[in-house]
Formats: sequence, C-alpha cells, structure tokens
Amino acid sequence: MKKNTIMKVTFKKILVLSLFLFIANNVKIYSQTEQNEISSLIKQKRNFNKTNKTSIVYKIQLFNGNEKDAYSKKTMFKSTFPEYTVKIIYVAPEWKTQVGDFTTRLEADKALNIIQQKFIGAFILEDKI
Repeated sequence: MKKNTIMKVTFKKILVLSLFLFIANNVKIYSQTEQNEISSLIKQKRNFNKTNKTSIVYKIQLFNGNEKDAYSKKTMFKSTFPEYTVKIIYVAPEWKTQVGDFTTRLEADKALNIIQQKFIGAFILEDKI
C-alpha cells in the first residue's frame, strides 16, 4: 500500500510539473509573439514618421497687413536685430512679417522678451513644418 501511495504522489507531482511547464512554455511563446508584434508596430511608426514629418516650430510675428508695411517692418527689424532671420509670408489677403523658426517655446519666449522692447505688438505663433 505504501508503494502505491508513493506512486500516486509522484504521479501527481509529475502531472503538476508537466502542467506548469506546459503553461510556462505557452506564456513564453505568447510573450515572444507579443514582443514581435510590438517591434513590428514600432518599425511601422518609425517609417511613418520618416515619410510624414511634422515638426512644431515657434515663430514671432511682428506684423500682419499690407505688403509695403510688411517689408518696411522687415527692414526696420533687420537693422535692429541682425542676429535673427526674418521672413515675409503671404497668406491671402495679408502679408506677415515673421521672425525665426525657434525649436522650443522657451527659446521663442526669450527672443520675444528682447524683440518686444522695440516691437511691442510682437507675439509667438506655433507652426507645423
């Protein structure tokens, strides 16, 4: 009887161990599959980002109005602040005089504080490029 009981206990242990190994193997396979899918999605997102670049830049707008005044503001700005790039942009029906492509809002804010000493109405715009 004792031998029979030991065999039953051993059989149960083997059965439990086999079940545990089966479950652990399935979890490992599932996790590898999930990891492969996640890696595939990351790769797709990177490819999408390469082909659909949209970056946010900050610009300081000095003027919005007619063409003559826009170019006049540009000339005044360039003589006062030669270290900044200034552009004229036409968006029907108005001309805009804008400064820079600042990569961070903080950088744009710092420049705005300096620029507003001479161009009081200047303000920051967020733009996608």
